[in-house]
Amino acid sequence: MSELLRLNDRPSESEIDGWHAVIASAHAHDLPAVPAPGRVETAGVLCVTDDDSRYVRLAVPGDGEYAGVVSLRLFNEGANRKTAWIEHLVVRPELRNRGIGTRLWQEVRAILEGERRGAVGAQIEIGGAGEKFALAHGFVCALPLVMYVQDVTEEAAAEEPVLPEGYRFVEWEGAVPEEFAGPFAAVRDAMSDSPWGDFEEERPRWDAERSRAFQQLVVDRGGEMLTVAAVAPDGSFAGYTELVRRSPEGARATQYGTAVAAGHRGLGLGRAVKLRMLRLVREGRMPVREIVTGVSDDNGPMRAVNKLLGYRPERSVGVFQARL
Repeated sequence: MSELLRLNDRPSESEIDGWHAVIASAHAHDLPAVPAPGRVETAGVLCVTDDDSRYVRLAVPGDGEYAGVVSLRLFNEGANRKTAWIEHLVVRPELRNRGIGTRLWQEVRAILEGERRGAVGAQIEIGGAGEKFALAHGFVCALPLVMYVQDVTEEAAAEEPVLPEGYRFVEWEGAVPEEFAGPFAAVRDAMSDSPWGDFEEERPRWDAERSRAFQQLVVDRGGEMLTVAAVAPDGSFAGYTELVRRSPEGARATQYGTAVAAGHRGLGLGRAVKLRMLRLVREGRMPVREIVTGVSDDNGPMRAVNKLLGYRPERSVGVFQARL
């Protein structure tokens, strides 16, 4: 087998094309009913990196194209310096079962062992070739999720969002404005008690700088981001939801996070911010046909909200982990 190629932090246009061709061909084969990632998304992920991580991108050269690729994220901060995340480990469908994936995994494992990383995670489709490969190489499912999809063109869910007396909505596009960054970071930490499974990677603690950088990264990678928050009478942020379209031509957006702070639960705020987001989408603030979100089976409150809003289960995925 050919030697692995290592992409630098600024890959060429031809390298981006080759990488995207592998991702697109695998997606068309494995998930034909799910909208494929666009080239803008692929280029953004390859060219714009997160400041709290280092990345290793490897490709197996084939007959004039890449046969397989892997992207490994090595966390730099705190306790997560002992963990890592595989963003992609993909082989062209027609070239599978020839040892290409195993060759990529062996190189990843050697890097992880050299860095003394104790665990590595990846999100993998349940029931597909990726799960079979992962289980064969020592991964276990640490957190099962179901992906739910909402058709925003359906008028059945055109309900008015209602907030309790004294609460109000704020919304913004792109990165959080500086005047909201502090209170927004506080409510983001409300996600810390949502189900996390048996997973080594620790959740980040959010402050104003990290919150702004997280949303700005989406924009810098060529995506669009829309956030709706509910502000309490005392001026604190009580709940929020985020929506991301990773490529400007995408017909499907992803709900990144939805959370309500502990002292404000039971007031219908999760439902209200999602309904407000749905209205903004229908008004053209982010022109997509579908919204997808992942929810753990253990997260009963969010599953109940999504059901009322017309989300339907599409497929099962899992956050898998291998301990080294």
